[in-house]
Amino acid sequence: MATAKKLTDNHLTCVICTEVFTDPATLQCNHTFCKSCLLKYTKTQPEAIQDKTIPCPSCRQLTRVTNPDSPVEKWGSQLKPSHVIQGLMDDLGESSDTCSVCKEDGETTPGTMWCTICDDVFCDGCLQLHKKMPRLRDHEVIDLRIHSNEKPKAQRFMCRIHKDEKIKLFCKDCRMAICTVCCSIKHRKCDDVETIDTMTPLVKESLITETRNQEKKKKIYTDNISSTNSKIEKLSTNAQEMKDQVQKVCMAAVDVLLKKEKKLLERIDQLTKIRIEEWKAHRKSQEIDLQMHQQRYEFIDKAVTSNCVGDMYDIYETVSVASRDEDTSEDKRPIPSTIVFTHDTDKLRRYVDEVQLGEVKVVQDVSDRTSSPVLLQTIDCRRQGDILAFLGSLFDVAVLVVDGIKVMVVIDSFNSRLHACYTSNKRHIQKCLDLPTGPSQVAKVGGARVAVTLPDTQQIAFINFDPEPTLLSTVKTKRQYNGLACLNSSQLVAGGKDSRASVDVLDMKGNVLKSINTGVIKNPSYIHVTRNNNLIFSNAAVKSLVSATCDGEVVFTYTPTGEKALKYPRGVTTTSTGDILLVDSYSHRVIQLTESGQFVRDVLTQHDGLECPRGICLDDDGLLYVTNYNDVKVFTFCEGLTEIDRHYSVT
Repeated sequence: MATAKKLTDNHLTCVICTEVFTDPATLQCNHTFCKSCLLKYTKTQPEAIQDKTIPCPSCRQLTRVTNPDSPVEKWGSQLKPSHVIQGLMDDLGESSDTCSVCKEDGETTPGTMWCTICDDVFCDGCLQLHKKMPRLRDHEVIDLRIHSNEKPKAQRFMCRIHKDEKIKLFCKDCRMAICTVCCSIKHRKCDDVETIDTMTPLVKESLITETRNQEKKKKIYTDNISSTNSKIEKLSTNAQEMKDQVQKVCMAAVDVLLKKEKKLLERIDQLTKIRIEEWKAHRKSQEIDLQMHQQRYEFIDKAVTSNCVGDMYDIYETVSVASRDEDTSEDKRPIPSTIVFTHDTDKLRRYVDEVQLGEVKVVQDVSDRTSSPVLLQTIDCRRQGDILAFLGSLFDVAVLVVDGIKVMVVIDSFNSRLHACYTSNKRHIQKCLDLPTGPSQVAKVGGARVAVTLPDTQQIAFINFDPEPTLLSTVKTKRQYNGLACLNSSQLVAGGKDSRASVDVLDMKGNVLKSINTGVIKNPSYIHVTRNNNLIFSNAAVKSLVSATCDGEVVFTYTPTGEKALKYPRGVTTTSTGDILLVDSYSHRVIQLTESGQFVRDVLTQHDGLECPRGICLDDDGLLYVTNYNDVKVFTFCEGLTEIDRHYSVT
């Protein structure tokens, strides 16, 4: 159990079965799987079987089998075994070797001795048989009990096929270490065979280089995994924030309905109270009249029953006058009325259905090549009295996060200043920093600092943000520089403006550490450092984009022709997946290329409102910023409406 955990912790597991490797085999793409797992997977891929290839379950790269006419079941045996993986498993795993001879007879006798030549384990009894054979008696045998039941590494390099023969040669054509027998039998037609002594230093150097490459790849993948974990955490946090916002908006809508409900209820109470008071007053009047008529009734009844003729006539005259007065009096009863509540439920439902609480969208990174741009904001950076240049004054843009506040930094070249735009306490704030001369390009140098090239005065300015911009210092350089990028925490890369054709690597004091050849681009106006620490240069003069290593080795040159030809390439940046975004000012577009320089699409065009764009950058949230004449346009990217979007569409 402990051994299995040790192997699992060291990533010695097959991604198909998720178990520790069994008979590991490595494909041409260097991904390793169990042979049996590969066979099962290949049988589910009819196209691969038809092409006589084994597809990699991880990257889909195809590996051709050496004997394609053999049955599919035999293809696994044709793959090269992964000795590296098996060796790691042997090193980390606990020995459970049984005697090789006894094992063939179905017995599990523990092995005590290991033959370094045969690479077999023997029990004490079978070892005696091994020693009796004349060809085997001189083999070096190791006591596993002394070595704690672990096989020590063999000191002699023996042929795996001819186990009595030492490895003395290396076939470069087949990339195999071989013995003299193998050379004379299987490698007679090979042209390039060297001695093992000649090849060993070269192989060691090659492996050391490969180790360094693997270290770099490990760092890249470790950083990617860390970034992915951050994104997952951010998605969860963002989901809760959005739910809170939805509930807040819903409560606002409910609050409006509750206020309307309260108003209607108060209206009902008010009207009802007024009508009740009117009828109460009428009732009081009726009670008074009733009392009067009751008294009159008793007075008349008494006169009639008294049999006094005089009293009867007196009362009769009084009653006649009172009757005439009542006939002419005004009826003061309230006007009959009823309070009713009228409503149209269907109409109300239609209104409620049309109420839009908001919309939930999937915002993509521009690296998703199926996403579509959506303009979020246009930020005007003009001030009264500004110089308006033909191609615009805003040369470059960058985005920093300072104490949780996102700060957009804009280079205003013709007006010799830097803009810092941010939002604080729900207010949009724009601060400006005047510079000694017109800046050209901005580069983030860590934390809340940027560096800016000042070509006319041969300076690089360092500026801090809190979030307002403050000029920290300027350093003098020996050349005029336009393009600028941060190579690492202590080095900058700068593109010259003079006749000398090269890019310089500088320290933070402006001293030249080394110069780099940049191919067809002599003095790049814009420079960007990729995730692989390669450099990307653009320049309008040669209408090209060049990718090169830090040592000046050109990776690729992008100089398209025809309709896709560049007219005035300027700003450049890269996405989280390595895709390249290049601004082409005169064609009013932003172009997306693969990491290897292949055209993907026009991400933004004049239809998206671009007019002579120059600078470009992406922030950590995937928002794209483009300087556009005298403003900055901010874009997000959304995917198309899916079935789940339609199902959960809320209006």
